[in-house]
Amino acid sequence: MKPAPTLYTLLLCSALTVLGANGPAQAQADSPSGTIRIVVGAPPGGANDTVARIVAQHMQVDGRGVIIENKNGAASMIAAQYVARARPDGATLLLGSQTTIAVAPTLQNVTSFDPLRDFTGVALIGAAPQVLLAGPKLKANSVPELIAQAKAAPGDIDFCSGGIGTSPYMAAVLFAQTAGIELHSIPFAGEQACITEMLAGRLPFMFANAPTALPYIQDKRLRALAVTSAQRAPFAPQLPTTAEAGLKNYEVSTWLGLLAPAATPPAVVDKINAEIRRVLRLPDVREKLEAQGYLLSDDTPAQFTQYYKTDREKWVAVIEKAGIKGTQ
Repeated sequence: MKPAPTLYTLLLCSALTVLGANGPAQAQADSPSGTIRIVVGAPPGGANDTVARIVAQHMQVDGRGVIIENKNGAASMIAAQYVARARPDGATLLLGSQTTIAVAPTLQNVTSFDPLRDFTGVALIGAAPQVLLAGPKLKANSVPELIAQAKAAPGDIDFCSGGIGTSPYMAAVLFAQTAGIELHSIPFAGEQACITEMLAGRLPFMFANAPTALPYIQDKRLRALAVTSAQRAPFAPQLPTTAEAGLKNYEVSTWLGLLAPAATPPAVVDKINAEIRRVLRLPDVREKLEAQGYLLSDDTPAQFTQYYKTDREKWVAVIEKAGIKGTQ
């Protein structure tokens, strides 16, 4: 007997069905003539939306301006399907990430679009490390000490995150797999809620995105044990990488980039890519994005496409090994 569909699955299917019937064609009819739209699968004001707007406000392609269109919901899957089904003319782009391309489609068993077949890479904006952030409850003062404590008490050490599939959660899962330890997840409604619990001494540690972590590192209310990137981060060069701190073969970066429907002509993709790379060289743009922890990219479309395909393979393997399901 087949298992009954979850409420989440029913809601997701309903939203995507309505979108398939009325989405791209209607939106294109309603959008300003000649305007390029970057579709963001998150509400206005969030971290991803902010990055998209910093880039978009400086962009012009053949005299056309760029606007942001927010389509929040279903872990960015509504936005992703919307762009996958859009006319492949370069007028509709997706702000993609490892969540959009790898994690959410795998966890939710999405079949309404194929993350590899239905998109082509346009431009990688950049990638930012996370920070292994420790509160007063964590007795460990280093990565090896944390691993040793977890090995001594399997499953007894909690970590906080925004829940299954979020970037901090996935960073912790990969950390546990790489170290050969068992950790216990405590989900809260976002990173700031986790910070509050850590400051109060109720939770020991978390992986946090750089913009969230930095203020608490700088005023020393929380401790940073390492950054998750392969190289030290410019925003905190004093912090070791996780590998330098004792855990080899571990690297996590939170990336953002623009993707287009797969049939978009290469000449159109190349033109948009050149414009994004120009924008990323502007001092004002660099300053704002680097302040959020991003190491900016200068990748070609082919390089970016290979980058996200490789990243997808990595996260799909992590999810399968951990046996994570989106309904847990």
